[in-house]
This record gives sequence, structure tokens and C-alpha cells, in this order.
Amino acid sequence: MTCTEFLAELGEFLDANVSVGLRADLEEHLERCEHCVITLRTTRKTIEIYRNHEIYELPVSIRERLQAAILAKCKKGC
Repeated sequence: MTCTEFLAELGEFLDANVSVGLRADLEEHLERCEHCVITLRTTRKTIEIYRNHEIYELPVSIRERLQAAILAKCKKGC
């Protein structure tokens, strides 16, 4: 399984809407792909924050870097 295939199934995986075989393939991929583990954890946390309506304040330095990156991207043509 590739990262692209994993990402295509991520929503169904999180909702537990995958077959036993596909779940095994996805979990096997996670055992050897730190990038997809991070993506899975981040997605789970995002859903948790959204569901709980938690307000997460970004540190000023991160907020400023994020804003600068977004503005730079928009200047190039989003």
C-alpha cells in the first residue's frame, strides 16, 4: 500500500468502515510509514478538537509564520 492509497482510505479507516482485509493493509502500512502515522494522529486530533469545540490558541510565532506562508502562497496565486 502506498501513502496515496492510505490517504484515500483515511476517512473510512477513522470511521471504521473498512473491511477486515483493508484494515490489516492500512495498519501494516502504518507500521512502516511515520509520515502516515503523523497524518493519522493529526487528523484524529483535529476531529477531536472540532467535536469538542475546543479553542486552540496558536503561539504567536507559529501564527505569524502561518499567516506569512498563506499570504506568500496567495501572492503567487492560490
